[in-house]
Amino acid sequence: MPNMIEVSRYKRFLINFRKHYQIIHANPFGRIGFWVIAIFLFVGIFAPWLAPHEPWEMQYDSTGNFASLQMPSWEFPLGTTHLGYDLLSQLILATRTTLIIGTVSGFISILIGANIGLISGYYGGKLDEVLMRFTDILYGMPFLPFVIVLIALFGRKLEFVILAIVLIIWRTSARVIRAQTIAIKQRQFIVAARARGCSDLRIIYLHILPNLLPLLLLYASFNIAWSIITEASASFLGFGDGETISWGGMLYELWISGKTRIAWWWFAAPSLCIVLLVTSLVFVSRAYEEEANPRLRKR
Repeated sequence: MPNMIEVSRYKRFLINFRKHYQIIHANPFGRIGFWVIAIFLFVGIFAPWLAPHEPWEMQYDSTGNFASLQMPSWEFPLGTTHLGYDLLSQLILATRTTLIIGTVSGFISILIGANIGLISGYYGGKLDEVLMRFTDILYGMPFLPFVIVLIALFGRKLEFVILAIVLIIWRTSARVIRAQTIAIKQRQFIVAARARGCSDLRIIYLHILPNLLPLLLLYASFNIAWSIITEASASFLGFGDGETISWGGMLYELWISGKTRIAWWWFAAPSLCIVLLVTSLVFVSRAYEEEANPRLRKR
């Protein structure tokens, strides 16, 4: 019997995965975004094995000279820093850090926003008023300065950077999910579920939530993209975790080295990765947006 249960769960997982893949695959830009994200995930997972050198190890070229500010070459494909660090190795290791921050922050924030939106929209009344006024207060706070202040208060550790992003980025998804919950709870199948004696939690999480899944994945993609941008911005301003390497941290090291106008390759590599990953997430978000709002589909 346990084996049959495991097989059933595995089948449901495959069915759900295929369904979401079809949603993304139906959109041309979604397909591009999906494969670019898949490449970044592969690099992030296998980063320690893909990096040709240690990220903080000074390198020497084939002639034995110190490899300071070497332009891209066969020996150093992305060039080196002013301290002789291999930029390709740093970029590969930074991919893992950026993905961790982005995915953890994005999914925790959508979890918070979804629950606040569902509870606020379903129950309404004073509870809705309190939750939405709290959300409005957060809307009045500037995003990046608020994150920087929280990082300065809690510390520059990776977990505090994630916490600072999560504490504010959930606000948009909460309001949108609340509005959709208010609309869905008026439908006949919800009225029928109440008539059958279903509990509020069962109605919220088994009847309303599945209808909001494309919308949740849409805002999860947006939250991941904003988390990556926020972390890169905070790190560039010197508020990132100094013990880990990220794309924003690489740009910060370039800035404090004073070689911004000389080492164009040092700037190009992490900047291009940020643009590619964030753009790919927006492409995937667009595919889910069309699923959540059929009026956006081409006729």
